[in-house]
Amino acid sequence: MVRYFGAGLLLGAVLVAFAAGAVGALPQALVPAEVRHAAFALVAVPVLLREIGLVRFPVPQNARLVPEDVQHLRRWGALQFGFEMGTGMRTYSPSALPHLVLAAALLVVPLPAAFALAAGFALGRLAMPLLSNAWSDDGSWTAVWARTEPVVRPLLALTCVGSLAAAMLGP
Repeated sequence: MVRYFGAGLLLGAVLVAFAAGAVGALPQALVPAEVRHAAFALVAVPVLLREIGLVRFPVPQNARLVPEDVQHLRRWGALQFGFEMGTGMRTYSPSALPHLVLAAALLVVPLPAAFALAAGFALGRLAMPLLSNAWSDDGSWTAVWARTEPVVRPLLALTCVGSLAAAMLGP
């Protein structure tokens, strides 16, 4: 099941990366780099501040739980749900980082690199359920995450913003 869920995540993320990269090709071709970089910074700074915990604001999300019928569809249900999560059209989004990645694909990251962003998004989305399921069956993962989130969330945000900045300012 995990393979199908992971494959669905990747397929959904690649579809969004392709669409964002294709749409982003126009501003990337017509708008000067300095303007696009400034626009990206206007998105990146608040997202970074949010993830560090200095400001609070809601992010767009489709706040729905996993539908029960997914488990009855077995592999295809896992693939479908993974695809929907990979597109960002399904379930909760506790972080603003996916929105930052989308802004990067639209404004500053060339189309080929958008597919690397898609793979990173899919892996990040897959990591949480894998870690939770591998930890234990008693729900203790929630306590572990609650204890480590204040350190992990800012580290992930800094890593994401730093990686996107490096890709943006690359060769």
